[in-house]
Amino acid sequence: MTITKQREGTKLTLALEGRLDTITSPELADVLDAELNGVTELLIDMERLVYLSSAGLRVILTAQKRMNRQGKMTVAHVCADIMEVFEITGFVDILDIQN
Repeated sequence: MTITKQREGTKLTLALEGRLDTITSPELADVLDAELNGVTELLIDMERLVYLSSAGLRVILTAQKRMNRQGKMTVAHVCADIMEVFEITGFVDILDIQN
């Protein structure tokens, strides 16, 4: 998986590309741990993400919980397959999803 970071003041955009799974989710968790201090707006762009596992869901949920305390998180450009995962798991009720 490739993670592209763009920071503008207190807004952080993370563009994900590839697969967010058991192998790659620790990488996203590390980036979030390192980058979220002082962030009030987090955008996770999933336009090029092709797969999301339960391990990836866990990292997304952890980020959402943290951003609930310090600002806002938005998930954008979710493909149909990943949207189905969000729907089945109930994440559509937890996340702010913009397509």
